[in-house]
Order: sequence, then C-alpha cells, then structure tokens
Amino acid sequence: MIPNRHRLSREFSMLPQTNRRNFLTGSVSAIASQHILQTEGHTQEAKNSSQMGKLRLASFSFDITPPKGHSLCGGWIKPVIDIDDPLEAIGYVLSGYGKPIVICVLDWTGLLNSAHLRWRQRLAEAAGTTPDRVAVQCVHQHNAPFACLDAQAIVAAQGDLPDIVDPDFFDRCLNTGYNAVKDSIKHSLPVTHIAHGEAPVKKIAGNRRIIGLNGKVLSQRGSSSTRPEHQKYPEGLIDSMLKTVTFFNEDRALVSSHYYACHPMSYYGDGRVSADFCGIARRQRQTHDHECKHLYFNGCGGNIGAGKYNNGSKEARAMLTHRLLDGIVASETSMTRQPIKSFKWATQDILPPLNPAFDETTLMREISNKGNRTVARNRPAYAVAFMRRMQQQIPITLSSLHVNDVSILHLPAECFIEYQLRSQATANDRFVACAAYGDGGPWYIPTRDAYPQGGYAVNVAWCAPAMDEILSSGIQTLLTGV
Repeated sequence: MIPNRHRLSREFSMLPQTNRRNFLTGSVSAIASQHILQTEGHTQEAKNSSQMGKLRLASFSFDITPPKGHSLCGGWIKPVIDIDDPLEAIGYVLSGYGKPIVICVLDWTGLLNSAHLRWRQRLAEAAGTTPDRVAVQCVHQHNAPFACLDAQAIVAAQGDLPDIVDPDFFDRCLNTGYNAVKDSIKHSLPVTHIAHGEAPVKKIAGNRRIIGLNGKVLSQRGSSSTRPEHQKYPEGLIDSMLKTVTFFNEDRALVSSHYYACHPMSYYGDGRVSADFCGIARRQRQTHDHECKHLYFNGCGGNIGAGKYNNGSKEARAMLTHRLLDGIVASETSMTRQPIKSFKWATQDILPPLNPAFDETTLMREISNKGNRTVARNRPAYAVAFMRRMQQQIPITLSSLHVNDVSILHLPAECFIEYQLRSQATANDRFVACAAYGDGGPWYIPTRDAYPQGGYAVNVAWCAPAMDEILSSGIQTLLTGV
C-alpha cells in the first residue's frame, strides 16, 4: 500500500503544509514488493558550465554536547558526569542549482525516526530548502546521546526509567543548528573544483562477527577486547580504505569530508562525554587546516569494530586516533583537483519490512517489567517506535550527491559492510563514498545471509531479511544513470 498523508504519524502531520507536500512530492509508484518508493522530482541534475559557475558553499558547525546528568547511549550506560571533549554537529550547504542541499554529521550515537525527520526539517527551514534535500548522519560514538523522541515517549510513560533523550536539550540543539545554518549562508563562497582521494587505514578495523564451523556466529569481536583469540583471528571482511572528498574555491579547500567504516569507540560507559578516536582525529586535522572545514562520516560499519587492535585502554584510544589521522592525511595527499562539470542530487524512499521475530505486545511487556534491567526496558522502546512508524508507512529516505565521477551515498542505520562494498562494485567506474548511520530507526541492517548466522546484530535488527533486497535496490537506483 502506498503512503498517504492521512496515514502518516502525528509528528509528520504537524509539519507545515508546504513541507508535507515537498516530503512526498508528486506521484508515488510502488515497486519491488511495494517497499521501494520512487518519488517524482527527486532527481535534479546540472551539466552545463553556466549552471556549475553558480554553485556556492557555506560551512557550519555548532555544539551538541549534552549537559551533566543527561542519558548516554539510550540511558542504559552511565549518564554524563563530565566532558572529556565536546560533541559537534558539522556540515555544509550547497546552493546555486535548484533548492539548496544540506549535508550534516553529528557526534551522536544516533538520530531515529521522528527525531531524524525533525533535524532534516529544521535544517531545511534554515537553508530555505525541503527535507528531501537534507542528509543528516551520525558518527555513532556511544558516550553520546541516542535520540529517538518516539522511544522517549514510551519510556517516559513508565515513570521510573531514565530518559532516552531530554526533549528540551534536543530542541535547544535544533534551534542552535537553525541559527548556525542560517548565519553560514551569509558567508558562502563559490565552489569551482572537487577532489577525491583514498588511502588504507592500518590496524583499526576488523569484522566483528567470528563464524564457527556450523556457520553460526561463534563470538562477537566488539569495539574493544582483551581476549587473545580476538586478536589472533584475521581482520575478515572490511573496507580498509579511508576516502576523502574535498570541495574547492579555485585552489582554496572549503570542506573536506572523510569516510571510513568502523564502530568509532575505543572505550565508553564511564559517563565522560567524548567524540572518541574518530572525532579526536578529525579535530586534530582541523587544527592544522583552519580555513577548510573537516567532517568525518562513519561508513557501513554495522559489523565492523576495532576489537582486534583495541584493548579498551586510554593508550589504545591515542593509538587509534593516530592511525586514523594518518589515513586522513594520506588520503588527502593522493587527491587531484578537477573543475566541477556535472552535479546531481537523487533520493529514494524505501519502506523496510518488519522483522516477524518481534511482537509489540511482548516488547511492551518487557518495557513495563520493573524487574528487568534498564537496557532490557529502554532498548525494546526503540523497536516499538520503529514498528509503529512502519505501520504508519513513514518511509526512510536514501540520498546521494553525484559530482563529476564522485558519488556520495547517505544510508540509514547500522548497515553491514557488504552494502558499502556492493555499492563500490556496482559503480566501479566512479569514486563511491558511503555515509551510513543516517535515520537510525531500523537499528542494525544485516545482509540476508547474516540472519541465519545469529549473533548480536541480528538480535537487534528490527527489519526482516528482505530488507537486503530493498536497500540494495534503492542503492542501485541512486547509482543508476550517473
């Protein structure tokens, strides 16, 4: 069944009429078992030099550090007791062809469901554009907020659970972001060139899922580990390459975006807010290059972590930071500037199928059970929130930016690395950079083959195995015709 306005959530229905119309513009036709929605007018392309000469870029950043006492990672780890280093939202606005495009990345664990929609809506209002031309991703550090307003409402109704996110803090961040984006546009500069490069990152990533002889997950090698067998197993299937895309005004670098797939935690759970090794490396690179805004995006790292090389110590955080910074600098060194000759923005809406392993009545019983640990009560609220969203058929939006031979994909949740590798193989004549951890509603997005293998990620995947074909088809559409 195709979505229509009167079946959308109250959150969505309260948007201004013009923005509701722009969110689901034109006529929608359902394909691929009616889970993939191709929206008319979602692709805009410019190929002549006069249009390219009008492109401008404005960069912005603002603080999104939670206050003391705020929940971290959904409320089931220690709340904020202090700040080791601040959390930031960083992004840029591209204007000059059609309505502006906004790209933003947050040092948060996640933005899910209506929380993600609200960020896109608010930044769109600031830039004078529509939500379908806004991509908001998260880096996924864990000593950070894990924002789902729908799940927050569910746990708040219980009366005895820690908040998932403080709605007032959430709104303050949105208002700060609105002002930062609006102000940045006053200082936009021409965009004339683009460059891309890549380099291997050594001794950080390893596949988290160790498979035994029976074809099942034998052990999960997480973000850190002190178990000798976790260190001796090979890295497994990863993408070792860190990719960089930089926009220039002639020979001046304006924005440099770095893409690498790995869970971004060295250690967490101590109540000390930190952007962790990925955020620290990005910030260190920024200190060496004040004129260019640096962004870091986590790729499809749902099944990738640093546990092979990370023992969870403070020394390991410093080591991982150094190794990632080396990869960033090496990828930039390999770049060659080229004039911008083509430009395209495309989106694809999908409706993920729900995982039949989860039942709302059972989950609500777990949430209400005061004998359960907090994690066993707060976590199911995320599942219920997503289930209710899909029942209302509020889609997830995939988006892509194509400039010359560069394609940047903005994907949802914790996609497995296979989706990133498939994307690159599908468009092997292009430079494909993947940013996952967008709309985090689905939580993990394994491949179809991973479900029978079991393991943690499958146990918290709110989508059915058919999500593999739906997401892959959506990505294929984004990469077609560029």
